[in-house]
Amino acid sequence: MTLIHLSELLLFAFCFLLGSVPWGVIISRVFYKRDIRQSGSGNIGSTNALRTLGKRGGAAVFLLDFGKGLASGLIALWVANVLQNALFDGTPGALAVGYSMYLDSENAQLAGAGVIQRTCLVIAFMAPTLGHIFSPWLKFKGGKGIAVAIGALFVTFGVGGALVELAVFAVVVALTRYVSAGSIAAAAVCPFIALVVYWGHPLAILGCTVTALVVIWAHRGNIQRLSRGTENKLGQKAGA
Repeated sequence: MTLIHLSELLLFAFCFLLGSVPWGVIISRVFYKRDIRQSGSGNIGSTNALRTLGKRGGAAVFLLDFGKGLASGLIALWVANVLQNALFDGTPGALAVGYSMYLDSENAQLAGAGVIQRTCLVIAFMAPTLGHIFSPWLKFKGGKGIAVAIGALFVTFGVGGALVELAVFAVVVALTRYVSAGSIAAAAVCPFIALVVYWGHPLAILGCTVTALVVIWAHRGNIQRLSRGTENKLGQKAGA
């Protein structure tokens, strides 16, 4: 394993742990003296926080979860920049065996830098989203990953791609008044945006697709309720 591969592995671990911080539980316990998991739908995300903690609590949870994803993306950009500088400098200690092929020519260096950046950016999307869904602090249970994922996508897909995701979410919610339907729709279009952004790079597309499928899987309960017509609409109290 090269130092670059090790750095990418450590980046994944760090972003996973960053994404795993259960802000919904923390906010509800510290400021509302209750456990959000015992209220409403029992989910730790911003939708349940809005229903059970009110607008301020919901906004706080959303911004903190969104921030986990955005921070992961910015950290990934910094790590990619450090590794790319090492690649172009040709620092032996930074590259080690396995990446030496990228030093043969300027074009090869550019190709190597592109691989590093794509890998780091996809990690920035995958790791915090999975960390939020499978939080080790909550016995590997958690939220559904939408706020975290959108925050990360502002870096992974860029502002344009992330705004498309937000637009899909907003339009579906506006038409149906189901937040879960908007979330599932946003996750469903993610692989297609990845196909455009990372055209010609199947591993990056695969990473984004797998993460999107996990997010949809996390909404399996919502999908069942939507099919039965028992899902709560936006503004409706859980269980109403």
